[in-house]
Amino acid sequence: MRILFYLDDYPHEIWRDALLAENPDLEFRSYPDWGSPEDGPAYALVWEPKPGLLKDYPNIQAIFSMGAGIDHLTRDPQLPKDTPIIRMGDDGLKEGMAEFMAMSVLMHHRQMPYLLEQQKAKNWARVFAPAAKDVQVGIMGYGALGKAAAEKLKPFGYNLVSWSRTAKTPEEGIKHYSGTETIDEFLSGSNILVCLLPETKETINLLNKERLLKLPQGASIINGGRGGLIDLDALEEVMTSGHIESATLDVFPKEPLNTDHPLWHQEKLIITPHVAAITRPDTAANYVVRNIKRLENGEEPENKLDLNRGY
Repeated sequence: MRILFYLDDYPHEIWRDALLAENPDLEFRSYPDWGSPEDGPAYALVWEPKPGLLKDYPNIQAIFSMGAGIDHLTRDPQLPKDTPIIRMGDDGLKEGMAEFMAMSVLMHHRQMPYLLEQQKAKNWARVFAPAAKDVQVGIMGYGALGKAAAEKLKPFGYNLVSWSRTAKTPEEGIKHYSGTETIDEFLSGSNILVCLLPETKETINLLNKERLLKLPQGASIINGGRGGLIDLDALEEVMTSGHIESATLDVFPKEPLNTDHPLWHQEKLIITPHVAAITRPDTAANYVVRNIKRLENGEEPENKLDLNRGY
């Protein structure tokens, strides 16, 4: 088993050791020491590889994205179209996202952005939050990360709903919406909106001004999915007007967010530097080795990208 590794400006030894712990016979090659395409079958584990690089290695049997997002691969016009692409879906990534979303939902429910704003002004301004059962949390995107977030939130007693492109199996403790025709109804009841959709042609700027205004007055937004989901100019406008009370943004269309962007000055906006869910080498190594075995046994890997759907 040969793995071709690409992660710029990060010590590869941590990943090498984690992968070798899962399979001591594994051959680990970190870029630029990938060897020759004639060296035999290999699997690529990459994050933001140089455009055209993967095309130069036709011996790659499958490409593993080091994160849940795959737009860093699909924007490469020379990406091999017939090579399976597998999104990261290890337990560590799901746990991290679920923790971040639980923390963020609780902070917005208990109006911490407002309290922090008052602290800066040295105001003893008390505020009383509604009961969790009276707060609807809408999870936009109900894949592996959305499900993990919902499970973490269920014990608090929130009124949970989800929206997805396709219908989901009914389950206790959460109501599912699906299809574009239900977006308005889903948004109109969501006091706190959790965004976990992938980035596709259909989801870029999905939350434009019109849809942001469908949310209830005083709603909050949390985006840990992809930066292109929200029209940032529209968000700035509806936050300034007060329609959206507060927000937490972990991802942006261009990162880092420009220092002159007006969102930096929104008092009730929490900006975090794309840290909601970091891929952990230990759990990711187990995921990669497990799915390579599935591929070599002729089985379907987990989280295989469907290029037609974009996720």
